[in-house]
Amino acid sequence: NHQSQFNGGPPPPGQPMGQPMMGQQQPMGGSMGPPPPGQGAPLNHPQQSKTFMQPGQGHGAPAMMMQPPGAGAGAGAPMGQQQPGMMMQPGPGMMMQQPGPPAPGTFGAVQPGMMQPGPPGQGQPGMGMGGAPAHNAPGGAIDVDYKNVIPGAIFRPTTTMIPSTASMASSFKVPCGGILRPFANPGEGEGDIDVVHPSAAGIVRCKRCRTYINAFVSWLENGRRWRCNICSQLNETASAYFCHLDDRNQRRDKEQRPELSKSVVEWVAPSEYMVRAPQAPAFFFVFDVSVNAVRSGMLHTAAKAIKNSLDTLPGMGNGNGDARTMVGFITFDTAVHYYSLKPGSSNPQMMVVGDLDELFVPAPNDLLVYLKDSREAVDNLLDNLPTMFNATTANSSCLGPALKAAFTVMKAVGGKMCLFQSSMPTLGDGAIRARGSERQMGTPNEVKLLRPQSQWYKDTAVEFSRAQISVDMFLFPSEYIDVATLSELSKITAGSTYTYVGYNPAVHGNQFGSQLHRRLTQDTAFESVLRVRCTKGMRISNFYGNFFVRGTDLLALPNCSADSVFGFDLVHEDQSINVPYVTLQSALLYTTSEGERRIRVATQVLRTTTRNTEFMASIDSQACIALLSKQAMSVGLKTNLDNARNRLQQSCVDMIAASKGGDTRTVSGYTMPAPSPNAGGAPGANGAGGESKEMPENLKSLPLYTLALLKNVAFRGGTDVHPDERYAAYMALSTMMVTDTLNFVHPRLFSIHDMEPHVGMPSSLEGDDDDDDGAIAGENSTATATATATAGRNKIVLPPAINLSVERLNSEGVFLLDNGKDAIVWVGRAANPAVLSALLGVESLEGVDMSQVRLVTSGNDLASRLDCMIQALHEENDPTVPAVAPKVQIIREGDGGMEARFFWNFIEDRAQFNGGTFSYDEFMAFVNRPPGAAGGAPPGGMPPGAPMGGMPPGRGPMDPPGGVPGMGNGNGMGGMAPPGGMPPGPGRPMQQQGPPPPMPHGHGHGGGMNMNNNNPTPHHMNAAPPSAPMMRNGPMPPNNGGGVGVGIGGPPPPNMGGMPMQMQMPAAPSTAPVPGRPTPMSMSNQAPPMSGGYGGPPPPSSGGYGAGPPGPPSSLQMQMQPPGPPGSGQYGRPVAAGPPPNSGGYGGPAAPGPPPNGHGNPPPPQQYGMPPPPR
Repeated sequence: NHQSQFNGGPPPPGQPMGQPMMGQQQPMGGSMGPPPPGQGAPLNHPQQSKTFMQPGQGHGAPAMMMQPPGAGAGAGAPMGQQQPGMMMQPGPGMMMQQPGPPAPGTFGAVQPGMMQPGPPGQGQPGMGMGGAPAHNAPGGAIDVDYKNVIPGAIFRPTTTMIPSTASMASSFKVPCGGILRPFANPGEGEGDIDVVHPSAAGIVRCKRCRTYINAFVSWLENGRRWRCNICSQLNETASAYFCHLDDRNQRRDKEQRPELSKSVVEWVAPSEYMVRAPQAPAFFFVFDVSVNAVRSGMLHTAAKAIKNSLDTLPGMGNGNGDARTMVGFITFDTAVHYYSLKPGSSNPQMMVVGDLDELFVPAPNDLLVYLKDSREAVDNLLDNLPTMFNATTANSSCLGPALKAAFTVMKAVGGKMCLFQSSMPTLGDGAIRARGSERQMGTPNEVKLLRPQSQWYKDTAVEFSRAQISVDMFLFPSEYIDVATLSELSKITAGSTYTYVGYNPAVHGNQFGSQLHRRLTQDTAFESVLRVRCTKGMRISNFYGNFFVRGTDLLALPNCSADSVFGFDLVHEDQSINVPYVTLQSALLYTTSEGERRIRVATQVLRTTTRNTEFMASIDSQACIALLSKQAMSVGLKTNLDNARNRLQQSCVDMIAASKGGDTRTVSGYTMPAPSPNAGGAPGANGAGGESKEMPENLKSLPLYTLALLKNVAFRGGTDVHPDERYAAYMALSTMMVTDTLNFVHPRLFSIHDMEPHVGMPSSLEGDDDDDDGAIAGENSTATATATATAGRNKIVLPPAINLSVERLNSEGVFLLDNGKDAIVWVGRAANPAVLSALLGVESLEGVDMSQVRLVTSGNDLASRLDCMIQALHEENDPTVPAVAPKVQIIREGDGGMEARFFWNFIEDRAQFNGGTFSYDEFMAFVNRPPGAAGGAPPGGMPPGAPMGGMPPGRGPMDPPGGVPGMGNGNGMGGMAPPGGMPPGPGRPMQQQGPPPPMPHGHGHGGGMNMNNNNPTPHHMNAAPPSAPMMRNGPMPPNNGGGVGVGIGGPPPPNMGGMPMQMQMPAAPSTAPVPGRPTPMSMSNQAPPMSGGYGGPPPPSSGGYGAGPPGPPSSLQMQMQPPGPPGSGQYGRPVAAGPPPNSGGYGGPAAPGPPPNGHGNPPPPQQYGMPPPPR
């Protein structure tokens, strides 16, 4: 067990910090630094890497005792302490330090005999401030290569510069940190990761903080010593590692040593880095075989995918007889079924244990076997598994006892467990029950449904993590299954959770099969641990993702793959950082599938700055959005969803306002604006005028993505998001890299019916940008709005992306919307019969059962090109990572239930829930001139998670979510004119109102290290789970043009506390284009149109969040209401022919008056359109 090796805890009394106990290894460490966008250093996977032997290895160089991996500060001699028999030679401008460790509690303080650091500009010769070597100082300084960065596929920092003071960082509210994917392969053209075999000197590390030698350390005394760039400790260079320096104080062998010249390397770890023999790759499959699982067809798809993956599982070798892979199986319903796979036998033997309280293992030696020895028995089991339980009548499942049985079999080896669950576990340990009430949905108490109701799964997951077992969970619910509770297994064991609601093999089969194949066959780091270190004066405050924290900062990852993504916050520990750059280093210690122990080390430096404009220009808005999404999930689960939405909105407002503030200077101790560049000192030159200063180019996409997050299923308000669905979105976002996050919250929309002939074909142009990794305006500095967008490994040409607004749809068209997980094809009712025949195999969809319609993928040019597009959008550039097929849905115009859900993706239109009533143009005006600030919101504001005064009301009374589309004024949009006014006539072109959108972007404890989710709720929940939307016919024509651009109202009244409010919509500048979306020439002198095209300004405020609901709407307001979301719990149920009780549908009368408590609680349950309780 490696936990004792990497526990990260304090040493026993009398043992120095960082020194290993007898027979015990030090915790492994590492840290990494964020790369600027668009830059990357060579890196690749170890299987494709070069191998380097250290110079001097094998030539009789004197051996040196290897320091085992340390657990942070304190390992080795303290700073300034001399080693026996060593004389410290003071270099130029350096003062001799007195020997002996620093006094307790004075780490980093000035010790006797140490030079007192002076103010800026008064540093000692040869030394930078704080004891770190200056850039060009003699005696060990180096010229730092800031272009030597970690590839963007592995790490994306939120900023490429770090504020030099804590006050400067807090004033801007910029989330400093990064998104790390430690086991990913580098991007295309980045080169290979170099594998380094240590010489006789071993793996060179700092004797105090255990930082690994890297390209940014400084060398002194002609190479006899080196200074750690994390803690500034001076370290002796072992004789086996010695080399002379050149005239630039660089080692002469720097280019021959990858660890001194590359940002990412892999060390082959010696025996000191392991406490047991490396584990064999083991895969254990646990199947729910209750009646729901059998009838859904899940078993057939899973068995087929597993059988197709057996030959390519990690550890199977190249067919040369060195296969090390082990497999095992367990099934369960009301009992646990073991399968004996005795080597040499062709038929597996099933053994049933029905006593759930006294479980035992009937044949421990034959339940987890080497695949090469029992291949025939495994194949026979997988062939028979889909039909073995056809006659079952068991409705219950005993998941807890099955997990205990699997743990008993696996604990000696560890490995990956794949769990397939179709219903809520109700028997034995770990039994859970439906909980909560539909009245909690859409209220602050909704968060209780997003917290685990049982501690059992968390405790079990911790034991799994200690035994190096990771759990991948595949859920197939047909009713409420409590994803929040079950997913604790995946979160803490560094696994993943995938949900397939209302599983249908025809719809979900390809997606589920390819996802399972990817998880089984991708390169995997077994029994791994991860540590991130940073320069003294900074610290990592929080981690986000799926992991378990040992000690304080060591992430335990039983399995780590290219899909393992982690976010972290980087904050100031000291008030100021007196060094020219901050170093980040990550280290991942793991076992390869071939049984070799390795350490992947990634290092990068970020410059420090005192200039506001320089810091704001270094922000990567896309990485910020990815990190903010993870932070907001943590805030939402700790407090409530309103605070999560407020956090997102306030962060955007603060960053935009701070970006317009300009630089400052200090005069007599007071902070003053920097002198204006124009002689007249025109107002607003440095942000005094607020809205007069243009938003920086790198932040122009920030409001768009913030609005997209607010309207995403993970954060959107209202009562129509089922808790299982919301938590599944949380689990997806928590493990997404930057571009995947952007795709998920801001889908790509393409027009299919009018594609150019070259679209959907491989690009023949040299230098085309590969858009699969997110070549979107603002992410890639070389990307332009006119560049040809491509996707996939074959660079398939994509059509131009269009805005996410219903105005862009028309009844004569066919449109593709892709969010990185699902591909949705929307078909207009007047679409060309030839196009329908080519894509769907029918000339008309009138009277057709849409559940039987499938997308044609071959046989004609249009279908083949569309299929190539869809597949390319879901491919990765790395050919070693299998692609995941999307779930393809066909939606016919007017199919109310499915179409209403489809419209959730149109984030530029107004939504019908508190916090989502902004259109894109209104939100842009809001963030440029929020309430309570004459020229923009100050960088301060309410702290994260604080309640926000004045939540924005809807336009007029909010319709109950159970309403049915098309029940308002008979136009399908509930009290508002249909988007197109009337059905389009032949040949009527779509009116392209508004500017085009950005180019398409491609392709321990989960949720936060300090998060506490243990708040069980004993209420009973009758809400139905998310399931596949059903369809209904109804006139709901999209816009064919004719949308009216309506001016936006004046600025809202000032808000208490300066917090932004969505009350009256603030005025948008009449002459400035909307940042993030270039405005056409024809509109340059007009106010930006409303993206939603709903017409009319928003109504006056109803009192904000916490006040009673607004009164009945006026007739004018009723005619202007936008389409609302479908009813809560009904997105998987048939939509009723009429509106539910007490609901006027989307345009019907307003809901009853405010509830007695006057706090804006939802109406009684019958108004939610909730389905009946599960049968």
